[in-house]
Amino acid sequence: MAESLRVTVWNEFRHERNNDEVAKIYPEGIHATLGAALKEGGFDVRTATLDEPEHGLTEEILGSTDVLLWWGHIAHDEVSDETVERVHERVLGGMGLIVLHSGHFSKIFKKLMGTTCDLKWRHDDTERLWVVAPGHPIAEGIGEYIELEEEMYGEHFDVPQPDELVFVSWFGGGEVFRSGLCYRRGSGRIFYFRPGHEENPSYHNPDVLRVIENAARWAAPTKGAAPVYGNTEPLG
Repeated sequence: MAESLRVTVWNEFRHERNNDEVAKIYPEGIHATLGAALKEGGFDVRTATLDEPEHGLTEEILGSTDVLLWWGHIAHDEVSDETVERVHERVLGGMGLIVLHSGHFSKIFKKLMGTTCDLKWRHDDTERLWVVAPGHPIAEGIGEYIELEEEMYGEHFDVPQPDELVFVSWFGGGEVFRSGLCYRRGSGRIFYFRPGHEENPSYHNPDVLRVIENAARWAAPTKGAAPVYGNTEPLG
């Protein structure tokens, strides 16, 4: 039997402790809700939060993580540059990274993208999250679209052209947004997924959770040929 994929769910865990309305939606934290869903999906799950030593992302933990989920919002600047560098190295080495919602402004995502990752936003609106790559493994089991009540994100989204675009959102106010983007950096796969404002219960939506599970499997390291770098002798 194949070993379970090892997933670490990282969360600031600030809103849930400081805002009663958010605490009602995620009483044990966004990380706990996502972790429980992934565990039910057969993943080997651990969680980590901002206020743990080394933000819960030590060399040992990252070294035994196949896919890292990242949710952040109000404390991006509190994440140490040392931790960002460790995560960056692991992604280049093959660890998958799934960046959720306001994690677009995280230090690690901006470092990997090399852009501002800025966008338009507005509070609650109707969102239709359209599948624009129906054959993609991240969209497996999803219908034509997912309908949510969510925070609006609008274009222009200042990120590099994605390798693959899986979802595009339309909002009631007329905005559109590239909401499911795939990238490769080094040997690692990265997926940015837009839904997940802390004041909306999107991480209780079965289709949203299905996308995240699919993305974790897609982003997992593959056992391809190991790259070799540096000065080398001719094969002869």
